[in-house]
Amino acid sequence: MILIVDDDIAVRTSLTLLLKGAGHEVMTASNANQAFEQVQTQKPELVILDLNFSIETSGDEGMSLLQQLRAYDSILPIILITGWASIDLAVKGMKLGANDFIHKPWNNDYVLQSIATLLQLNGSKKSTAKTRAALDKKYRFQQIIGEDASLLNILEVIGRVAATNASVLITGESGTGKELIAEAIHENSTRSGKPFVKVNLGGISTSLFESEMFGHVRGAFTDARFDRMGRFEMAHKGTIFLDEIGDLEASSQVKLLRVLQDRTYEVLGSSRTKTVDARVVCATNKNLNEMVQMGAFREDLLYRINLVTIHLPALNERKGDIPLLVNFFINNLKEIYNRPKLTVAPSAMRWLQQLPLPGNIRQLKNLVERTVLISDKDELSVDDFQAQIHLSPLKNNHIKLPGVGTITLDQMEAEMVKQAMNFHKNRITKAAASLGITRNALYRRLEKYQIPFNETED
Repeated sequence: MILIVDDDIAVRTSLTLLLKGAGHEVMTASNANQAFEQVQTQKPELVILDLNFSIETSGDEGMSLLQQLRAYDSILPIILITGWASIDLAVKGMKLGANDFIHKPWNNDYVLQSIATLLQLNGSKKSTAKTRAALDKKYRFQQIIGEDASLLNILEVIGRVAATNASVLITGESGTGKELIAEAIHENSTRSGKPFVKVNLGGISTSLFESEMFGHVRGAFTDARFDRMGRFEMAHKGTIFLDEIGDLEASSQVKLLRVLQDRTYEVLGSSRTKTVDARVVCATNKNLNEMVQMGAFREDLLYRINLVTIHLPALNERKGDIPLLVNFFINNLKEIYNRPKLTVAPSAMRWLQQLPLPGNIRQLKNLVERTVLISDKDELSVDDFQAQIHLSPLKNNHIKLPGVGTITLDQMEAEMVKQAMNFHKNRITKAAASLGITRNALYRRLEKYQIPFNETED
């Protein structure tokens, strides 16, 4: 049973017809008192709440009811209805515990999709699968290695979420496996037979964002000699993975929000509107909540992409999984390099478990592979790994920073870029890796700070 709360009979009638046509039972309320009474007596599975269901347009009455409902039932799914003019109200409502928001005029498919997602998520919260073996029987997680309790909890959430169309935000340090988690969500969803499109937003400049994401037609701009399909169109009926979303510029954030909200976009150079049906999974190693506070990331976009948030622990928080990961890498390398007797000495395995490894799984994988390439021994020892560890920078907990006010952030960043380029003799890939950014991000900074260089072959 779904409860629709709105003072406008036209809205109640339209939504009622839509939901009944999709097989849902529906009841309606025109004011706050009636709505709360029905929640207490009829126990609806979900509430659709208009924030302005009286002559007032402040949203105060709707917010008050939202808080009342949330206090009464902490897990009852609540979807807000708002207009673009009152999008700030929707954001405020999300802070108070709403699960999603739709704006008028709404897209029927999106409304039904949001309802189905929230009902499925709410109904799946009693899942009991806790062991890795049980999870592997139920889902496809072959590429995700580990048995740590924190990882098992994450896999259980992934399994539940994958079957829905919920937007997912994956957070965690670089190298923790965010892309693998995104692929697992896609592979365990009903969209698994459709495209999985990866987009590194940190590598797309603002000027190319629309062309890259939405495509362009011939002649849309200088050098546009052919029509080009955008990433969203490529991902139609499938999943689009937006990596490094924290690096997205403000103007591009607005354009992305619009397509996520409406599921519509316009190809650059064309006035024809296209509709997209794609599951959206985002990832970042940045703290988006802090960025919102600093004004660097749109709050309404954050609420649009994080219906479900999955935080991946750093590798040093699950050291017990290091032997499993090392053995997984070794087994793959046995085949790649035709070394069937390859193994790791127990003492070396214990030593690897004690390493800080700030680069997480990615750094561990690189260390193992470099060691295998350099050493000709079948059993890899501590000495073999130690000989390669200098190429994997360890975390420095005692970095000396200049005094506040003595240098600007841009000046410090420019100096770090210069040092990295000099140290790595203008090898872009290595300099970018040492700075923890992509090649394209490094190129942008070299251009921004007008740092001259002669690129050397990597």
